Amino acid sequence: MTHTNIGRRPRAITASGGFSLIELLVSVAVLMIISGTALTGVLNLTKASRTISNRTEMHAGVRNATELLQQEVGQAGRITLTPGITLAQDVAPAATTFVVNSVVGLFVGQYLVIGTGGNMTCSAGCEETVQVSAIDAGTKIITIVTDAALTKGHREFWGAHAAGTPVRIAGGFAAGVVPKAPAFTNGSTATVLKIFGDINDDGNMVYIEYKCDVAAGNLYRRSMAYDSLTKPAISADQALLNNILANPDGSDCFTYQERTVSGTTFVVDVAVTLTVQTPDKDPVTGLFQKETKALLNVSPRNVFNVWQLAGLGLGYRVQPVPPSVTALLALP
Repeated sequence: MTHTNIGRRPRAITASGGFSLIELLVSVAVLMIISGTALTGVLNLTKASRTISNRTEMHAGVRNATELLQQEVGQAGRITLTPGITLAQDVAPAATTFVVNSVVGLFVGQYLVIGTGGNMTCSAGCEETVQVSAIDAGTKIITIVTDAALTKGHREFWGAHAAGTPVRIAGGFAAGVVPKAPAFTNGSTATVLKIFGDINDDGNMVYIEYKCDVAAGNLYRRSMAYDSLTKPAISADQALLNNILANPDGSDCFTYQERTVSGTTFVVDVAVTLTVQTPDKDPVTGLFQKETKALLNVSPRNVFNVWQLAGLGLGYRVQPVPPSVTALLALP
């Protein structure tokens, strides 16, 4: 008897699942190409970012240094006197001495303004300008210059002045930016800029030196009181920049435009040229990036003003260098 399988379906024949080896290799190759392209882009972006950061740091450093230089040179030559100095005793006409309540900030050679009454047409307390020839710190007696050739005939007090009359100062320092030799002994040089005055506009006069030391790669700034007896030694903490180089055209770090009136030299313009390099090598070129920054017209406005006054014959507004600054100029 023959049996027939009724209702049983035949087994389906299926192919093996997955990729072949060739397909897998092609897929991996495509993935590697895409990943490599993306990675190259990321690396290039990282290098560009490092390049920009490197240059930004270089520019920020030199910009901060030159802005400070510009501000301080502009203030150079400003003169101030300790507030509250007055006559301690009455001054009679024809007197050649006077007594003050304080000698702080006074020095031999400076011009002082006594009185506030205006010019000689005033009725009392007329304003007079006298030049100091001697100071007695103990008695606080000030002797004035009596040489008519120096004071243009103002050898003595013209009018009377009462005790309590304010003692003021006017004009500015002719050598606020110290001229170069031979115009000035121990003056500024191509690599050292010397300035003094009320630089910070706070009533305190200071002496400041900027030194461009290409050999060490540093731009230093030394600051001290104008009547200091010593200079601080140059140290790393005084470096404004630590990445300067010699200028590519061999030009000086500091150059000076000078004018002379009646034998007195005035620096009316300072040019500053600094070449710097990036802190690190550029990741693309493998070289340090370099930049030259030039400030060509930095005018010390106070010195410029007294230069103009000197040209008008107002020599009693041209203040001389304090002896303490002269001593500082000679120190290393």
